[in-house]
Amino acid sequence: MIRRYIQWMDLLTEKIGRLTMWLVIPMTLVAAYNAVARFTSQPLGMNLSSNALLEVQWYLFSILFLVGSAYVYKHDSHVRVDVFYSRCPKQVKLWVNFLGNFLLAIPFCLITAWACWDSTIHSWEVLEMSPDPGGLPRYPIKSLIPLSFLLLALQSLSLALRDLLELYQGSDGLDSH
Repeated sequence: MIRRYIQWMDLLTEKIGRLTMWLVIPMTLVAAYNAVARFTSQPLGMNLSSNALLEVQWYLFSILFLVGSAYVYKHDSHVRVDVFYSRCPKQVKLWVNFLGNFLLAIPFCLITAWACWDSTIHSWEVLEMSPDPGGLPRYPIKSLIPLSFLLLALQSLSLALRDLLELYQGSDGLDSH
């Protein structure tokens, strides 16, 4: 059952991460357009950009960053302050990873998701909009904050269980982080 959860969560994270990666293309195109529009608007005497386009740019970045975090964590591509870790034996690394996920990452993610929940619900209740003229609705993007922390908590649990299985049963045939 534990192995099935690990495989299910890894597959979910992989699918979401690979889908999220594609947002880099429209995000880059919108950012490039906004940069060109900003520098050509004044000489042309017309505004070529809008607040909505600027917000689309940071919405895409927010989605990429928030939703992609579990994928990055699954692939061990996150920032790691590695002073002693690289010199430790494999068993010590497994314990560090397990305890870090179980005692730090999972509680932090769950507390953050819980702390954001009321704000997210309120944003939907009032259909919160950007304060900028022509801006976009804020409530959909705010929904991604608790969702992304829940996904990260689930992926952290998957990694913690994988490490625990490996500690007690040796290499279990599952893909590594």
